[in-house]
Amino acid sequence: MELLPRSPGEFGSSRYWDRFFRQRGQRPFEWYGAFPELCPVLHKYVRPRDKVLVVGCGNSELSEQMYDVGMCEDIVNIDISDAVIRQMQERSGSKRPKMSYLLMDMLQMDFPDAQFQVVLDKGTLDAILTDQEEATLAKVDKMFAEISRVLQVGGRYLCVSLAQAHVLKKAVEYFCREGWVVRVHQVASSGDKQQFVLPVFVYVMTKFRKIPGSAPQILEICPEEQDKPMRVESAERLVAAVKDRQHYALLCSQLSKTPCGEQVSLDLCDRESGRPRYTLHVVDSPSVKPSRDNHFAIFIIPQGRETEWLFGTEEGRRQLAASAGFGRLVTVALHREQHYEGMAGIQAELSGKVMELAPPGLPARQQVPFLSVGGDIGVRTVRHCDTSPLSGEYVVEDVKGDGTFYFRRLIFLSNRNVVQSEARLLAPMPLPGQKKRRKDKKKPSPAEPPVAIDKSYLCCEHHKAMVAGLCLLGGPDPLPAPLAVLVVGLGGGSLPLFVHDYFSQAHVAVVEIDPSMLEVATRWFGFSQGDRMRVHVSDGLDYVAKLAAEAPAQYDAVMFDVDSKDLTVGMSCPPPAFVEKPFLQKVKTILKPEGVFVLNLVCRDAQLKQSVLATLREVFPLLYTRRIEGEVNEILFCQPSPECQRDPTELGARARVLEEALRQPGHPWDSSYVLADMLQAVKIL
Repeated sequence: MELLPRSPGEFGSSRYWDRFFRQRGQRPFEWYGAFPELCPVLHKYVRPRDKVLVVGCGNSELSEQMYDVGMCEDIVNIDISDAVIRQMQERSGSKRPKMSYLLMDMLQMDFPDAQFQVVLDKGTLDAILTDQEEATLAKVDKMFAEISRVLQVGGRYLCVSLAQAHVLKKAVEYFCREGWVVRVHQVASSGDKQQFVLPVFVYVMTKFRKIPGSAPQILEICPEEQDKPMRVESAERLVAAVKDRQHYALLCSQLSKTPCGEQVSLDLCDRESGRPRYTLHVVDSPSVKPSRDNHFAIFIIPQGRETEWLFGTEEGRRQLAASAGFGRLVTVALHREQHYEGMAGIQAELSGKVMELAPPGLPARQQVPFLSVGGDIGVRTVRHCDTSPLSGEYVVEDVKGDGTFYFRRLIFLSNRNVVQSEARLLAPMPLPGQKKRRKDKKKPSPAEPPVAIDKSYLCCEHHKAMVAGLCLLGGPDPLPAPLAVLVVGLGGGSLPLFVHDYFSQAHVAVVEIDPSMLEVATRWFGFSQGDRMRVHVSDGLDYVAKLAAEAPAQYDAVMFDVDSKDLTVGMSCPPPAFVEKPFLQKVKTILKPEGVFVLNLVCRDAQLKQSVLATLREVFPLLYTRRIEGEVNEILFCQPSPECQRDPTELGARARVLEEALRQPGHPWDSSYVLADMLQAVKIL
């Protein structure tokens, strides 16, 4: 500890460094890694015939090793410490005759202009730029000006640094103003996490003649795993890219030492596009007793199934990790914008990276298994991508489910982990590489649906509960005839389609604010309008308000399945305006006295949820709730009169009678959908 300075300013003092090197003796002091780690980067920018200047050389072995391996011999080393210069002259003088050590201040060098092809700095800039005081910044400007002066045009300033944000920003901004090309390399780690947790970087600043006017900046970064540089558009983006790599290094260090109490999530991005390619979640299971073979495993989530409860929620992943029987499980989700070469290709691509997330105590040379469902990476086919002025970017895709069936999904990319609408396809699509039975069968065009939609199957559990809520309607018969239903929120159209197709007496009006969704539902989800089905492109708030004023008490059922575009609110369905008291009173106005208002509520904010429930109770005297297992969704059934209340036995009986009436000849019914079961978990609030 006595070797450390009393203040950061002493890093620029020759007296401090004389004392430092006298106390340390002959032992080399290596700032930021040794020659083997730096060699791959230095080899790209230092040629054998180059004249190299090393500023702030200290007693590092770097120059000696560069000389000894033949990388370069014409090396001049300077330092402000007389003690270390004499020490290094004694150590290298006779062994390396072409290399010299000079006592010199790099802020005021004696060399003529354009003397060197390379200036090498290993930690010196970091030692000087310890703060952002005016005097410190002036000293750094002087250092950079001297380096610029002694470098030839086309010469390289190589600065080895930990790349603190203020240090990197200062270097980048200075040399960009001078018209230099700036490239930042991340140095490959030696695996020794004890010396430095943070990664080491090398700034490569290449000198060009300054062009009058504003020349375009050239800024690049080279991550450690690749040679090809990636262009970035600004100094801020370059600093941010370096910061991301520093955070990742800190995370890996933390994970290698202690189990993680909470699940850790991170994205691995594509090298070319910079877009996320893999999303990883690190899940530790303290209950699993460690043995040689169950420390660590990787689980590849099949494409298109990342939104399922088991893979898309913390509790689901926790159960997955526990059932897999590994102390640490890393789940890997694949992104729809990316192409993957099967399980073997993914394993080859990820093997090195995921080992950086290995748990403490993993035996050396332990083989880490890659797991998946059924041993494959699943199937995902993007059918349609577009952008709506109201809903933003969205995608329609077909994915292989857990079994032989395929499903079509609508996903808003602003909330890509939520399936907005889903429908089952009637005929399974062929697996990739599967041979066709007949040569005359044409491959489905990506622009058109390959098969019909199974309208008898409701994929979403909350839709099943919403339909079951129709059993609450009054009267001696299971359902009134005719049945007037208003659905606010179209999506893919599965809910209104099911009501239309199975309730032959139903007349369904749908309100959808986004005309793009009507086009999507019609083209991709088998939706169509007719005498008993009409879509009104309108804001649901305005449409209901107009109905309340002009035609009250006309609907037997009103259903709200509307998503919120504001992701900052803790309620993603419906938008807050749809559950404000004045608007709910309008909803009550358009309901018949024995009607039912069915609301899909998705609210993660407990306080907000209680407020919504309290407001609903103020407007509707009778309120039932049905929670959807494994999901945040909660279906609320609201009725305008307490006289509509039914006991569970009566509800179950009505549900069974209604289901029998709906099972029409030639009209298939999903056997797993039992209306009475849907109502068993209904509770009165």
